Parts: sequence; C-alpha cells; structure tokens
Amino acid sequence: MSLTELMRFTRVEQDTLCCGRFTGVNMRHDPDIANPFERIFSWHRISSLLTFCVVNSFVFYLLTLNVECIECSRAFTPPHHMEQLRMKYPADIYIVAAFGQILSQEILDLPKYGCLNIHASLLPKYRGASPIQRVIIDGEAETGVTIMQMNAGLDTGDMLYRKKIPITSEDTFETLHDKLMVLGGEAITEALPLLEAGKLVPEKQDDTKTCYAALITKEMGKLDFTKTAAELDRLIRGLTPWPSAYTHYHGKQLKIWKAIPMATAHKEAPGTILTVNKDSFEVAASEGSLKVMELQLEGKKRMTTHDFLLGVKVQPGELLGER
Repeated sequence: MSLTELMRFTRVEQDTLCCGRFTGVNMRHDPDIANPFERIFSWHRISSLLTFCVVNSFVFYLLTLNVECIECSRAFTPPHHMEQLRMKYPADIYIVAAFGQILSQEILDLPKYGCLNIHASLLPKYRGASPIQRVIIDGEAETGVTIMQMNAGLDTGDMLYRKKIPITSEDTFETLHDKLMVLGGEAITEALPLLEAGKLVPEKQDDTKTCYAALITKEMGKLDFTKTAAELDRLIRGLTPWPSAYTHYHGKQLKIWKAIPMATAHKEAPGTILTVNKDSFEVAASEGSLKVMELQLEGKKRMTTHDFLLGVKVQPGELLGER
C-alpha cells in the first residue's frame, strides 16, 4: 500500500499537525490531502511528527520508519511551543494543506521562507474552507491549486505558483478533491526549487475579485426544485459524498447521489415526477428536469434507481419535497 493510500485509508483527523524535519524542509499538513507530502517524503527523510490526534495507523507507519512521534495538546500556543518549534524542530519552511487553523504571525515568522499554503482554488477566488465544493456548485469551468505565502489573514497572502485543471460535467466533490490532491503534489514540488532559487515572484491578490467559500452545512443539501435542472445537478455533485443532496418522498428523506440534467419541456409544478422507467425517473425543475440515477431512501442503503424501483412503486404525478 502506498503512503497516500495508507493515509486515505486511515482517515487521520483533520486537526493533525505534522512537523517533518528534512534536508531543509519542515511541514504541517492535513494527511487527508496526502499526495503533496508523499512527494516531499520521496525527496527527504522525515524525522519527526507532531500530532494533535491519538496514535493511529498512520502514526504507527511512521514509527516503523524510525520517525519520532510526539503527541501534544490542542493548545498549541506560545511561548512554550514556540520555543519547542524554534529549538527542536528548526525549519527552512512550513507547508500547510487544508489545515483548518490560522497560524499566528510568530509561527509564520519562524522559518527562513515562511509558511506556504497549498490552497485548492485559483486565488483570489474561493478563499475559505470549501473551495472544491463551491466551484462545482457555482458552475465554474476550471479550478486548480495556488501555492500561497501565508500571512495572518484567511487565504489572503501573496500568490507564488498556480496550476489549473478543467472541471468536467461529471466531477463530484470527491473526484475533484482527488484530482486536486495530485495537482497539489505537482505544484508544491515544482514550486519549492523555484522558491529556493529566488525565481518565484509574489503576486498580491486582488481583493475585488475574491469570493468567500463558506463552510458547507448539511442544510445546504436540501433540493429546491424551483431552481433549474443544471443548478440542481451542480448542487448534487458538489455535495457528493458529503453532506449529500436530499429531498423527501412520502415523508422520508431521499438522498439523490447521481442525476442527469435534462432539457425536458414540461408544464408541471417543480418537484413533480414526470416519467418513470426501469432504470430512472425524471423530476420537474423550474427549467428542464432531473433524471435520477442513484439514490438512498431513509433507512436504506445507497443503490441505483433501477434497484430502488424494484421495491418501490414510484408513480408519475407524485411530488418530491413534501414531508
């Protein structure tokens, strides 16, 4: 099993803080975005891990590599930990990915090259906690990764390096996350030698072009069929696999995992089931319809619509959304 696969399998908590001492490189990261750091691991020997989480399979794996593992409290604040970082874990640079916390200016100033953030959007657009979901929901044609010099603000530092990828009509939060994980690994390993050589030119963010990708909530998943089929499709894909998009059928929650936006012309009220066949059913939107292909009724497992229809008699004219 590769290190990336191991990290993803163990699903290390997002608050994990890793400090690896390499040949000139220290890092802090969320192991869920593992690939960028697997690439750095392949170049440098990590000698220490500083973590907020309990010892788990990921930590055990590092112990087999003779990596020093230290569990610390969540109150990682100066002056004690500042001195610990300065004296015991000296570094040329810190690297953060999906870390979820704002580092103090004192910590940012410790390493020679400061702290870099591997941010999963093309800054200055989509600062904040949920850029991957938001670009899908908003219908963006492309996204990417920005290597950013961190400052005391929230994703407001100077941009150093960017890589782009297209967003396909079938991308979900899960698939796009995995693509950006790989892209982030490419970007950081390309950027670090340029940074050391003094070839990266910092570019200030234009605050007039930014938008904030606020934290995703479960409530956002409720499908409003007065929106267009294209908008509903993007919401479903943007919230798959978490928190997922849902409606109600005969008083039970019905999660929609996969649907195809159709240009079906109709005069029915939004949420009305238009047609039913053996593999799918179509639901009226304000413009067009959604062809539902995969779903999950409350209390049941996720399944194809074909399998669902074998046990549930869905009828044209029924209305989704009513509890």
